[in-house]
Amino acid sequence: MKSVWRAIRRVPAPSRPAALGVSALVVLLAGVLLLPGGGAPQDSAAVWGAIRRLPAVPAEAPRTVPAVRAYTPGTGPGWRPSPVTRVVAPAGGVLADEARRLAGELDVRQSTGPARTGDVRLALDADVPGGREAYRIRVPADGPAEITAPSDAGVFYGTRTLRQAVRTGGGLPPGVIEDRPDRAQRGFMLDVARKHYPRAWIEARLRELAELKYNQFGLHFSDDQAFRVQSDKHPEIVSDPHLTKADVRRIVRTAGALHIEVIPEIDSPGHLGAVLAAHPSLQLRDGAGEAVLGAIDVTKPAARKFFDELLTEYVPLFPGRYWHLGGDEYAPLLSADPEARYPALAAAARKEYGPKGRIQDLAVGWLNDRGELLLDHGKRLKAWNDGIYPAGVARTPRDREVEYWTGKEYGARPPSPYLEEGRRLVNVNDEYLYYVLGQPNEFVYPTGRRIYEEWTPAVLRGTTPVPAALAGPDRVLGARLAVWGDVPGAQTADQVAAGIRLPLAALAQKTWDPRRPALPWARFRALAVEVRGS
Repeated sequence: MKSVWRAIRRVPAPSRPAALGVSALVVLLAGVLLLPGGGAPQDSAAVWGAIRRLPAVPAEAPRTVPAVRAYTPGTGPGWRPSPVTRVVAPAGGVLADEARRLAGELDVRQSTGPARTGDVRLALDADVPGGREAYRIRVPADGPAEITAPSDAGVFYGTRTLRQAVRTGGGLPPGVIEDRPDRAQRGFMLDVARKHYPRAWIEARLRELAELKYNQFGLHFSDDQAFRVQSDKHPEIVSDPHLTKADVRRIVRTAGALHIEVIPEIDSPGHLGAVLAAHPSLQLRDGAGEAVLGAIDVTKPAARKFFDELLTEYVPLFPGRYWHLGGDEYAPLLSADPEARYPALAAAARKEYGPKGRIQDLAVGWLNDRGELLLDHGKRLKAWNDGIYPAGVARTPRDREVEYWTGKEYGARPPSPYLEEGRRLVNVNDEYLYYVLGQPNEFVYPTGRRIYEEWTPAVLRGTTPVPAALAGPDRVLGARLAVWGDVPGAQTADQVAAGIRLPLAALAQKTWDPRRPALPWARFRALAVEVRGS
């Protein structure tokens, strides 16, 4: 195949070449145009005449996941890739990498122009509506196909649409595609603490996410069971196997090239069992003197110093905008009467916050102090919903994003009060978006069909949506699928990859466009398999 393409590339183009197609290879392989042994074509006019007779791409919306939001049919044959197609972008500009990637995927040449019919031209255009991740694809009757966007991320998403359109329909239809995401945050979170995943596996998932236009990858690497990223400052806390810092840097580079931000999470003040196993003096004890699993003693200066050293070490490793503080399931606050069971904490709360001080104020204060350190490094902060408490003496800043999962079994607040307070949420609803290995505690593996047919960004808890007035893209910022390793041996890494494939496709569709999908589930499922190429 590649020898044919090399031969065709040596054919001089006529002054106004027509749109091309891979089907031209059928004509060439018929034997009338190639020299014996795969040499150069003998008659360039015959070649161009043959490819002009290729079938047109139908003037209908391309079949992609997620589906494009708007398509206006045009006239002409559409666009198909061919051996003489080039991907054209300005030399040395921000789109050079996008042009190089797309050219490699199509097995065509990269060029700096000028673009001609049959080429794909990539360009920035601040006038494309819909925000920085929006894009426009224009396929005229004559001239190159064009992908334009306000940013390189938008252009990248346009190239993903093109790539899927080639896979499912041979090329791009004539006319104009205008597309944009409904939600700004479209993510996947992986618990590598309970279950180790190799770097290569993670990078493969990043490539799958990028094809579906995801833009965030959460890395939860510390929990009660293990701490799985190399530490130079505190190597005693690190479990085996683990990701080296070199692994993480490569993951971050791979993600960045795919316009995906890696969001780290070192959960605290709970879920610190692995860390505390190496530092038992920092572990919280209840009124009876019993050590409390996973809970750090937030009143100890040594605990604050230790944890801030960890944060300071890892901040340079994760250059993205966001940092996840965690904050969920701090054991004292799961108690029926925290102040009675933890009298030392209760006394410390009153000393710190006055007579109305409660243990929850200590937990809020702990996260706020860690947050201040991260804010000084330019980070934007996230925390789980059960780490953001109702009114107390200590308050969680309003600009901290709420990752709403639930915690309904111990009375976590419903989502509406957070929204009514003016907080912004990200949907991680455990009813639909929690993939918990082994399915403990009544969890069941999520299915693409349930997400596709039942879920929207407004369905933050259980199956009931919050009021529409609270669920817009400025209030519910997006969603993410979360893989938790509670029973790490329940599935292999490959089984996890297979199990999340359709849920990720469905979630990609519903975060890009939460309106009722045009395709029934069976057809969407088949399309999701087709666009992936397997």
